[in-house]
Order: sequence, then C-alpha cells, then structure tokens
Amino acid sequence: MVSSTRYITSNTNPSGDQPLKTRPVAAVVILIIGLAAVVFGLALSVSVGAADIRLATVWEAVFRFNPDLQQHQIIRELRIPRALAGALVGACFAVAGAIMQGMTRNPLADSGLLGLNAGAGAGLALAFAFAPSASFLYIMLYCFIGAAAAAILVFGIGSLSHSGLTPLRLTLAGAAVSAMLLALSQGIAILFHLSQDIAFWMAGGIGGTNWTQLRILFPWIAAALIGSLLLSRSITLLSLGRDVAAGLGQRTRLVQTAGIIIVVILAGSAVSTVGPIAFVGLIIPHITRYLVGVDYRWIIPCSAVLGSLLIVFADIAARMINAPYETPLGALIAVIGVPFFIYLASKRKGGLS
Repeated sequence: MVSSTRYITSNTNPSGDQPLKTRPVAAVVILIIGLAAVVFGLALSVSVGAADIRLATVWEAVFRFNPDLQQHQIIRELRIPRALAGALVGACFAVAGAIMQGMTRNPLADSGLLGLNAGAGAGLALAFAFAPSASFLYIMLYCFIGAAAAAILVFGIGSLSHSGLTPLRLTLAGAAVSAMLLALSQGIAILFHLSQDIAFWMAGGIGGTNWTQLRILFPWIAAALIGSLLLSRSITLLSLGRDVAAGLGQRTRLVQTAGIIIVVILAGSAVSTVGPIAFVGLIIPHITRYLVGVDYRWIIPCSAVLGSLLIVFADIAARMINAPYETPLGALIAVIGVPFFIYLASKRKGGLS
C-alpha cells in the first residue's frame, strides 16, 4: 500500500488547482511570526478604545494591578477579556471552515455559508425567548443544539439527490437553511419583543465579553481545537476523496462524524460570543493552503493563528474607523469576505458540481 504521506506529496490536488505539496518551513514561519503578531495585536487591542491607554499602563495593569486605578480596572475587566475573546473566536471560525472545506471538498464551505452560524443564532434566539435569565453556559448549549440541527438539515437536504452530496448542492442547501433559520430568529425576536437584543447580536461584536464567559468558553474551544489537531491527518486524506481515504485505511464515516461534532462546538462557541460573523472560515483556510500547502496538520494550526490575527485587528479597526462609535465587526469582515467569495466562485473550473 502506498503510504499516505507519499501519496499526498506526489499526486495532484483533486480540485485541479495546485499540486498536492506541503511547505513545513513556511508553516513554521507563519506560526512563529503569526503568534508574535497576535500577541502584539492583543496588546494594541487592550490599549485602543474610547479611552486611549498607553502600552506601559497596560503592562502595569497586567503585572502590577492596582484596583484603585480606573484605567487598570478598564484594562482588566473590559479590554483584556475582549481581546482574548477575539483571538479565540477567530481561531474557532477559521478552524471550523478549514475542517468543513477538507471534509466536503467544497472550496466555499464555511460555518456561515453552510448554515451553522444561522442555526446557532436560532438557538440563541430561543434561549433569549424562553430562558432570558439563563447563564451563559446554557445559552452556549442552545447555540450548540442550533448549530447541530442546522448541520443535520444542510447535509440531509444536500444528500437527497440520487447522485449524492456535491459542493453545489451543499452550498445551495446551506443558503436555503440559513435563510430559513434567519427568518425563524427574526420571527422569535418580533414575537417575544427581542428585536433590540437580536439586532445588536446579529451585527457581530466582541464588546461586553467578560471573564465569566471566557472561563466557560475556554475548555470547550480548547478541547475542540485539540480534537481538530488529532483529526488533521485524517482530514488530509479525506480531502483527497472518500474512496481514496477509505483505500488508505481511514474510517471515513467516523472521521466525518467527529469532524462535524468539532465544527458544531467551534461554531456554537464563537457565535454565542460574537454573533454570526461569516467569511472568516472561508477566507483564512484558502490563504493558509496557498501559503503552507494542503496538509491539514499544518493548515489547522496556521488557520487558527491567522484567524485570531484577522479578528483581533478587525476589532481594532472597528473601534477606530468611526471613533468613539464602533463599526459592526460582522459588516467589516463582510467587506473583505464578499469580494473573496465572488472571486472564488468565478475562479472554480467547471463550477461547483
């Protein structure tokens, strides 16, 4: 039997876009420089806002905290949780998109475009309506359930045809399910007079994130990211096609089930925190594959770093564009994402079918 590593590095990409090759040196450089940039971005994010704070003050608030100083309180209780949440949700959206693109072989796969964000949003709307005093943990669980229901609907509808699930059917099913769940969320908001809460959340943003939310989020996100790394080799083989993966000894159904569970956790966690921000999971995996090749053992960690970088700096830009008011983060990401989506759709050879 041909070894999986040799197969990956010596054959052509099934999409026909580029050779199947890996660039581990580039990946290591991206991880080192990217992590340094994320740390710098976190420090900058903490210092930027309605009240400008010097980096020296940020350093003092972190390592020599004085509860009597208002700036230290702002940094500890508002700015640092917000910056860390941005890094976490950026990694969530990017890794979720990378896994979905690898498993489905669909270049347009993304938790937003395939309905998972809308499903998590519907779950959150139900939580606001029927459990308004529920803790953040229960709200996040509602988002998990909504994202899982959306995934079942999308993959179920997309598989109804006799010819099976194709990238085109998956994308169309995602668009239909997203529209339905978005309408459901808006209907619940109108019925239960939640329009203002839902509108604020739908716009997307990290403002208001606190340490309690981070303590609840972190174990789920950490477990999902570790799981994605453990699954990365199998996703690489699955991205070559189910028949090829099965021929190389992969239990494809088990890998797909585990991948969907991880994506649901990542998407649900991110959406419950910042709202249904789309396109991060579309843009970042494509950029990462272009830079490091097609081995998901490198794509997943590099996507996590680049996704964190994108959201952290986008949040900084959202605060600076129209200061002292904040530009919705979701709108800012869409300005980048929509042209990228159009570019990918027009670039595909032979369409998506």
